[in-house]
Amino acid sequence: MDPLIIIRLSEVIDMKKKYIPYTMIAPYFILYIAFGLFPIIFSLAISFTQWDGIGTATFIGLKNYIRTFTQDKFFYQSLGNTTLLLLVNTPIQISVGLLMATLLKDFFKKTRGAFQLINFLPYITTPVAIGIIFQLMFDWKSGVVNGLLNLLGIDSVYWLGNAWASRGVVVIMEIWKGFGYMMIMFLSGLSTIPDELYESSRIDGAKWRHSFAHITIPLLRPIFTFVIVTSVINGFKLFDEPQLLFSSTSQPIGGPDRAVMTVVMRFYETAFNGFEFGYGSALAYCLFIIIAIVSFFLFKFINRESDMA
Repeated sequence: MDPLIIIRLSEVIDMKKKYIPYTMIAPYFILYIAFGLFPIIFSLAISFTQWDGIGTATFIGLKNYIRTFTQDKFFYQSLGNTTLLLLVNTPIQISVGLLMATLLKDFFKKTRGAFQLINFLPYITTPVAIGIIFQLMFDWKSGVVNGLLNLLGIDSVYWLGNAWASRGVVVIMEIWKGFGYMMIMFLSGLSTIPDELYESSRIDGAKWRHSFAHITIPLLRPIFTFVIVTSVINGFKLFDEPQLLFSSTSQPIGGPDRAVMTVVMRFYETAFNGFEFGYGSALAYCLFIIIAIVSFFLFKFINRESDMA
């Protein structure tokens, strides 16, 4: 064969080898740009407009953001509800998850796998199923919870029709769903702590609670940082469960007196019920700013505590 042809073929093969990796990863970047990056940029652009999703978008500058912080009373109510649920849910989820992880590691070694699966199942259960389950459990007339209260001689409670009772239901629902995830995170952290440290503490006469306080807690600090920050972010994004919990009742969005209306639910109501897509996008970016600020100060606080320790 002609040497020139051989050289040409080798050049073509080398060129194909050079571009094959880019061809293989191209679908990911195309999909990311189409369904990830473009919606982010587009929603930011329409947040400066007044647009109903059909007609022509009218540029109005920062009026949507000014309206959010100066005129929308439901935004502040939803922010207050979200913060309240976050402050109640997060400490309990973390505490229960840590307790379960420690008990499974120290006292249920043979059956730990089964208990891990049982406790983790709520976290992977679809929000629709969770909403239906808690609707049935806390139903005023035929709910299991009111049935148990009646057996104890206590009158039925209108759980989904009372502001504070509905908040309690959402708290219970979120704790039940989320503590299994916390348990898995803490178990992964506990698996990295050397057993020799616990054996040394037992030889020195330390009890279980002392080892837990002086060995387990300090060495789990990176896990605490991760679960606290992610819990705060996910807490501000709370939407599915409370929305579905009241989806089939005669209550307005957010339940009685909008007691469990979160910021994302306010965004949903504005954009998809009121067709104010420009203002809805502004609400979404206001939430993004709030999450970024809270996460920044949370990291600063945790890092300061680590430096002091």
